[in-house]
Amino acid sequence: MSPINLAIVGVGKIVRDQHLPSIAKNLDFNLIATASRHGTVDGVPSFTTIDAMLEAVPEINAVSLCMPPQYRYEAAHKALSAGKHVFLEKPPGATLSEVADLEALAASKGVSLFASWHSRYAAAVEATKSFLASTTIKSVHVIWKEDVRHWHPNQEWIWQAGGLGVFDPGINALSIVTHILPKAIFLTSATLEFPENRDAPIAADLYFKNADGVPARAEFDWRQTGKQSWDIIAETADGQMVLAEGGSKLSVNGELKFSAPEEEYPALYRRFAEIVKAGTSDVDLAPLRHVADAFMLGRRKFVEAFHD
Repeated sequence: MSPINLAIVGVGKIVRDQHLPSIAKNLDFNLIATASRHGTVDGVPSFTTIDAMLEAVPEINAVSLCMPPQYRYEAAHKALSAGKHVFLEKPPGATLSEVADLEALAASKGVSLFASWHSRYAAAVEATKSFLASTTIKSVHVIWKEDVRHWHPNQEWIWQAGGLGVFDPGINALSIVTHILPKAIFLTSATLEFPENRDAPIAADLYFKNADGVPARAEFDWRQTGKQSWDIIAETADGQMVLAEGGSKLSVNGELKFSAPEEEYPALYRRFAEIVKAGTSDVDLAPLRHVADAFMLGRRKFVEAFHD
C-alpha cells in the first residue's frame, strides 16, 4: 500500500513536540500539507485555513486535527465530507453529540475516524490492565495534579467554555481508567472548583463506583507546584498497585513490574494507519462521557480568581 498522504491542521506545541517526530518515523505516512493561522512546517506547503488546503491539495488522504476542541467539529466535518480519514487529538470534541455526528458522517463516507487517547498508549498501561484482570479490585484512587502555568502558559482557550479546564489533563487519567478497569465505573458525586474569572474548572474531586459497589476517586488539580502527580493507585487482593508517571511505570507492593520509554504518539499513528488500512473507525467516548457527567452532576464551588 502506498503511504497515506497526511495533512495537519493546527501547528502548535503538541504538533512540534509529538506529532511531527512520530510521523517522520512512520513509513505509512507522508506529510504533504499543513493548515494553521500562524504555524508552519519547513518544506511542507502551508495554508491558513483547512478550506484552502483541501482545495489546493486534493491528493490528501487523511487529516490530523490538532486545534482546540471548541473548533474541531467544523474542521472534522469538512475533512470527512471531502472523503478524508480524520485523526482527532484528545479530547475528540467539545461535546458528545458533535463527535457522535462525526462518527456517523465517517461511516456514511466510508472513511476512518480516530478519537485518539494518547495516555492509553503509555508504556505500562497494558501490563496494568492485565494485572487488574487477574485480581480482585477493592478501590481505586486517581491523583492527577499538575501546574497549568507550566504546561499551558497563556492559553486562554483552555479556560473558555468547551476548553475543559482541568479536565484537559484529567481526561488523560480517565482514558486510562476506562481502559484498564475490568468493569465500568459510574460517577456518583463531584465537586468542581471554578476560579471567579474563568469559565472552566481549575480542580475537580470525583467519586465513582462500579456495578459491584467498588469505589473509585479521582482528584484533579491545576495548582500543583513542585513534583507533578500523574498516578493511579488500586488496592487489590494481591496488594497495592501503582501506575505512576502518567502510565509509564507499574509497581505492585512497591516492586517495579514494568517500565519502558514513552512511545505514546508513535503508537497513536501506528493505530491510525491500522484502522485506515482496515477501513474501520476507533471512536471510544467513555472518557468524555465521564467529563460530561461531572459537569451535569457536579457541585460548583467558586474560588479566588486565577492569573497565569
